[in-house]
Amino acid sequence: MRINDIDWSNWRAERRATLVFVVRDDQVLLIHKKRGLGAGKINGPGGHLKDDESPATCAQREAKEELGIMPLDMKHCGDLRFQFTDGLSLLVHVFRAGDMQGVPRASDEAIPLWTPIDQIPFDCMWQDDRLWFPMMLRGEPFSGRFTFDGDTLLDFELWPYPPAPDGSANPRSLARP
Repeated sequence: MRINDIDWSNWRAERRATLVFVVRDDQVLLIHKKRGLGAGKINGPGGHLKDDESPATCAQREAKEELGIMPLDMKHCGDLRFQFTDGLSLLVHVFRAGDMQGVPRASDEAIPLWTPIDQIPFDCMWQDDRLWFPMMLRGEPFSGRFTFDGDTLLDFELWPYPPAPDGSANPRSLARP
């Protein structure tokens, strides 16, 4: 399934979710995900929005539930749209936090990992992360569309945020998988 196979003007996310990354002292707080979509992968804390919950509130709630922390100085960095061949459609709102309250602790959902920015373990992450993650770390807003077959990235578009109101954009020139 290629990006152009999808009618993005009528695409709707079956699920909405968040990710939040605390970045400080040349390190980023990641997690080893223990369960749910992406179990076994390295990612950031986050999860699904509840009814009538804002993305920022969800990101804070999920960080508290998964790691016992409260992200501070959060900035919205980007939106990622995922279409899986099994039919799952997912919109993920990505946040970057400059600090946090509390000390990260493991839970039954996640194990915290402070990681030097120059040692991000992309080989243990979702394949799309290596494309947009550097933009998030640089503070560059972004938007992307990705198609997956299970864990395999099939196709993508990634561009500076936001896209034009009609959904068209001039995607960044990035090598496709």
